Amino acid sequence: MTVLPPHADPIDALLSAHGLRRTSAARQVLGWLLAHADTSYTHAQLQAALQADQALALDRVTLYRLIDRLTQVGLLLCRVDLHRVRRYQAMPASVQAAPHFECQSCHRDQPLAGAMRADTLDLEKAAQNALQSLQALGYQGLRLDVSVRGLCLDCATPAPAATA
Repeated sequence: MTVLPPHADPIDALLSAHGLRRTSAARQVLGWLLAHADTSYTHAQLQAALQADQALALDRVTLYRLIDRLTQVGLLLCRVDLHRVRRYQAMPASVQAAPHFECQSCHRDQPLAGAMRADTLDLEKAAQNALQSLQALGYQGLRLDVSVRGLCLDCATPAPAATA
């Protein structure tokens, strides 16, 4: 493992700590996802957002391989929604459970940590207990994803009838 100087870039430090090469593409993608950590993206959405925001021209295969590597080492969380679409989001190492809500109508994906602020400690404790129990049984490389599905407020509230 490479030892970085104390003033090293935090993105470089994260990549090195997880055994990944510190390529320009890896730094830009991870940095961008960490800067937008409250949102999850499909592969296509991520590619479009990166191109629009940073003029980072990565072909889709290169980006897919990079997000796959970032996911394998635990820097990204990959969720699969009801339609089997993969969504990627930055995953801070300190997080044991990442609760999120997916609307079954508009498919918007929202993190719930802010909405559940008062209950986040209880959720973290429950996640830690579940992970410890599974580790004791021999399971390894565990992460917990708490998914809540239903209708968001916009989709659940009927639109007002138009008056003629």
